[in-house]
Amino acid sequence: MRIKKPSRMVAHDLDEQPFVHYYDMHPTKEDLTGESAAQSTFIHYLLSVLMHLFRARPCFIVSNLNIYRHRRRYEYPMAPDIAVFKGISIPNPASREFRSWRLYEANRPPPQVVFEFSSEETWQADISKKPARYADLGVREYIAYDPNDPPYWPAAMGRLRVWRCTGERIVEVNADAQGRVWSDELECWLVPDGALLRLMLPDGRIAPTEAEAERAAREAARAKLRELGIEMPDEI
Repeated sequence: MRIKKPSRMVAHDLDEQPFVHYYDMHPTKEDLTGESAAQSTFIHYLLSVLMHLFRARPCFIVSNLNIYRHRRRYEYPMAPDIAVFKGISIPNPASREFRSWRLYEANRPPPQVVFEFSSEETWQADISKKPARYADLGVREYIAYDPNDPPYWPAAMGRLRVWRCTGERIVEVNADAQGRVWSDELECWLVPDGALLRLMLPDGRIAPTEAEAERAAREAARAKLRELGIEMPDEI
């Protein structure tokens, strides 16, 4: 019986192979470190707030997605705790092929806003190295926060630091007398509140999570019905 030899792979075959970044298939240092309870709680809370805040506008909001500048197999990615891509709609972010965000591909702009929530392992890089790195990616606002109790940052720094990036310029934004910083990109105030960073709307209301907004709507509906002499069951 004649044994067929494997065919040689030629250049055009290599071009047809899907390109895969090494760190889309292998853990980064941050993956191996994992998240603290403070980071995990904070990410879950703020994702829910941002999702509700941008519910009526095209916006892709994601946590820990690898971002690459170049088509290089071993490029080390930036993977912010939260990234906000305004004006972007992703039909199916759960797709197996959607492993990372590649700035070198068409229709893949950088996020306008990124958040990093510090831990014992990351806090020094969060406030010393990452502002410039995110500016290089084209990020417009970099927001760093220390949710830990007690904070890892020196006390004089507070818990919140914000940098605005315009071209090659990186400017740290000073907080006002109340410790707040205005976000041009999110159109709200960033307000430190211990383990959580609140988003305050221009009218002074704290931006709610989706669950909080739904609960407030139900309470308002019950109040309106009570005015009409109708009682709504609590479980509805």
